[in-house]
Formats: sequence, structure tokens, C-alpha cells
Amino acid sequence: MEDLLASLPGARRALFSTYHVGGCQSCSYRDDETLSEVCSRNEIAVEEAIAELLASHERDHEMLITPAELKARLDAGESLRLLDIRTREEHDAVRLEGTEFLSQDLQNELFATPPDQAIILVDHRGRDVLDRCAWFHGHGLKSALALAGGIDAWAREVDSSVQRYRLELE
Repeated sequence: MEDLLASLPGARRALFSTYHVGGCQSCSYRDDETLSEVCSRNEIAVEEAIAELLASHERDHEMLITPAELKARLDAGESLRLLDIRTREEHDAVRLEGTEFLSQDLQNELFATPPDQAIILVDHRGRDVLDRCAWFHGHGLKSALALAGGIDAWAREVDSSVQRYRLELE
């Protein structure tokens, strides 16, 4: 599952929303399991699950913006609201110019009065941002996009002056 989730970042959300698999302890799966094992245990046809995961991936792709595309839109002077969904500590340490830290208060404000400009959500490596972007879409903010690869991809592909970092969790 680990490789599958790396290749299809929205797979966890797709499995849960379609089959209620992976959302709680009774239906969870391990990173070292295969999709076939997860499907067998949950009585899901593997071919059906693969088709759903690929369809979900296509839908997710529509919510992504590449670092190069974002740079082009910013260079063209387009009005974009850049929101950083990482922790406050990460945002304070390393951030893209013009990003705002997405606090609960700011999120409530956005949901109460949707902004006129497009919203670009940024995380560290693009692993969590699609889920948040889908959540924004579900709350009516259909112009929200997720930065593919996160701030790390931006640093690698667009602006090498943005410091790259690795989180070390215990």
C-alpha cells in the first residue's frame, strides 16, 4: 500500500469514500500490505478497486497545479491567494513569498465569504494537500488548487533559494 499511496496520493481518500476502507481501526490496512490483500479482506474486486483508484486519480489531477504553472500565473500578475496548510512552525521557518498561514480563523472566514481570487494550497511535499483541497471544494471553494509536490517541488523546480527540509518525527 505504501507504494500505491505514493503513486496515487488521493488513494487513501478514494478507498475510504468508496469502500469505507482505511478510515478506522476495524478497516485499516498496513503500509506493507498489497492492494490485493486489502481487497480480499474487505471483499472488494481488485479490478473494481483499481478502476476506482485510477478514476479518483484523474479527478485529483484536475485539482493540481504544478510549480511551473503557478510561477507562470504569478509572473502574469494573476491575483492568487496562497495558503500554507503546514504547521505554523514550518510556515515560520520556510515559506513561499506571499503565502498566508491557514489558521482556523482564516479558514472560517474563507468558508463564510468565498474569495474572488483563486486559492492555491501549499503543504510540504504534496502528500496532504489534495485531501484539504477536496475538502475546500466540498465547502464551495471550487477554485482551490493544490500545489503538486508542495513547497519542496517549488524549491527544486522553480526557486532554489527556498530552503528544502526534511521532517524528522519520532
